[in-house]
Amino acid sequence: MGALTLEIRRVLPAAASVVVRAFSVEGELAKWWGPAGFTVPRLDFKPRAGHRYRIEMQPPEGDAFALTGEFREVDPPHRLAYTFRWEPPDPDDVETLVEVSFRDLGESTEVVVTHAPFKTEPRRELHRDGWTESLDKLEALVTPVN
Repeated sequence: MGALTLEIRRVLPAAASVVVRAFSVEGELAKWWGPAGFTVPRLDFKPRAGHRYRIEMQPPEGDAFALTGEFREVDPPHRLAYTFRWEPPDPDDVETLVEVSFRDLGESTEVVVTHAPFKTEPRRELHRDGWTESLDKLEALVTPVN
């Protein structure tokens, strides 16, 4: 069976410097991370290759939970790569790798998120929904007000 991979491409209406900052600065990440309705009450997220991170997520209802991992590659403004593991994991979870690339398009930025490998299709779809809703929140945050 081949690896289940998730890839999402999104063009955000902001300069690359703004988008990269949103992905790499704790205070900025906390503003948009997580699906709709989720907040980030605590995080330790300082991108440096070889360093660990932890993001605590609070759903609208229920107990908070976290994800952890280690930064594998930090190459601003082009790329960020880190492992991703739920704390505690679902029985169908495995440690995955998230790779985020940024392409400067002038007044906008293309973001490509690749997240893999997933053990099951339902877990990949759960993450697709989470990334999509998170990127929706980020897009709303960086869209200029006319």
